Amino acid sequence: MTTDPLAPLLALADIAAAVEQARERFDQALGHRALRRHGGQVAAEVSLRSAVASAALEGADHEREAVRAGTVTDPVLQGALRVAGALPGLSELWPKAPRQALAKLHVLAARDLVSEAELGRPVADPVVATRLDGLAGLVAGGTKVSPLVLAAVVHGELLNLRPFAGPSGVVARGAARLVLLASGLDPRGLLAVDVGHREREPEYVGAAGAFATGTPDGLRSWLRHYMAAVEVGADQLTTIGDEILATT
Repeated sequence: MTTDPLAPLLALADIAAAVEQARERFDQALGHRALRRHGGQVAAEVSLRSAVASAALEGADHEREAVRAGTVTDPVLQGALRVAGALPGLSELWPKAPRQALAKLHVLAARDLVSEAELGRPVADPVVATRLDGLAGLVAGGTKVSPLVLAAVVHGELLNLRPFAGPSGVVARGAARLVLLASGLDPRGLLAVDVGHREREPEYVGAAGAFATGTPDGLRSWLRHYMAAVEVGADQLTTIGDEILATT
């Protein structure tokens, strides 16, 4: 029997409980009555807020209402919007060909920011190539841990590797959301985890740096942050649902 490479993460102090709590918070939010009749509208709003948050984490901070009005032409923001919009359509490809899906995410995120020759192509580094192969193996069925844990690992690893030129953070956050969609945990894209990362940005940056050390404490720091961001994302779903019900 092959040992699950991510299983030891659940043995880190407090992590199994944090994962369970985050999942329960999201499950509770999924009971919001706005989803019964306005699910598409809720999902569209989650997608918009996630893109705005992801772009802000990449240094392109814009007011949400200006983005909604279509007046923001910033290429990083536009790339984040393209990534967010493409995730549902990439969910079937992701577990079958994760490196191909990552290349597509990069093309969407980095258009108008890097050269045509760089779009969709990882940097030429054998270490990066090996690590991407390992990540692809996990995504393609190499682990049975909670999708929340896999999403956190995919996100942290891509932030650390920066395998693509340009806005690699947008790609990392898109890939993490793609894990949740493709796994069936969040098939409608209702969990605004990136809003959680944005609201806890200093912790996000610090925990990502800790993850890069590869130490047990560093991994625990990142996983604790990620589950806290999931809880914020779940609360955001409730907030969006309340706002939509109040205007319909």
